[in-house]
Amino acid sequence: MPELPEVEAVRRELAPVLEGAHVSRVVLRRGNLRRPFPIEFERRIGGATVRRLTRRAKYLLAELSSNDTLIMHLGMSGSFRVEPADHTPEPHDHVIFELSSGRTVVFNDPRRFGVMDLVPSAGAAEWPALADLGPEPLSAEFDAATLARVCARSKRALKVALLDQHVVAGLGNIYASEALHLARLSPRLRAAAIATRNGAPKPAARRLAAAIKTVLERAIARQADYNDASRFRVYDRAGQRCRRRGCAGKIKRIVQAGRSTFYCPVCQRT
Repeated sequence: MPELPEVEAVRRELAPVLEGAHVSRVVLRRGNLRRPFPIEFERRIGGATVRRLTRRAKYLLAELSSNDTLIMHLGMSGSFRVEPADHTPEPHDHVIFELSSGRTVVFNDPRRFGVMDLVPSAGAAEWPALADLGPEPLSAEFDAATLARVCARSKRALKVALLDQHVVAGLGNIYASEALHLARLSPRLRAAAIATRNGAPKPAARRLAAAIKTVLERAIARQADYNDASRFRVYDRAGQRCRRRGCAGKIKRIVQAGRSTFYCPVCQRT
């Protein structure tokens, strides 16, 4: 399933096309994705202008001039593409947004695990999947102090805590492993171990907060295929040599909370 960098890359690709664009018409080529489309979905979006396109965790949010917000999730196989108005729909093109600019934004989803919902903008932040999310990892709100504070009372392993969306919004399994390696922290370390000391975040919290931002920004910049293990430091590289310069360790795979964790037992001892 696409992780935060892939969703953010999609947002950055679509924003210049959608922001400020007038939606002439919406075409639904089926009645549902993971669940049915909202009642009068086409009518409520058709005729509106997209004020801005943002992201919250792994969701895209299109704020409309109609005071509704279109909330979208790619699911396991969803993707967007921009086409000319006279394009021929492909199989699994389920939603088509026709713009007055002459361009068309198409949502394709072979497995139909994607989600599209339409809610009043004033209540979008309280939409069930968004209501209790933690801070955005790429925002100024997320820093070492915030990370240390939310981990302070946790008895869980650090990797498991990072996957809690109340701790960091949108951080997934791949980039949690990548960030821990960059920060030289063991995924087995108790989360509370990086908490504050004398009122200030410990060095481990500073390294980890910075590492999370770094691995996400790098992934967004290269728009990496999240299944391409050759681009990763540790993820899906069990048995291979650690890529940290000067480290002779080999990447190990363990299972934590039902998810695969990859790390180097040599340079991630603590």
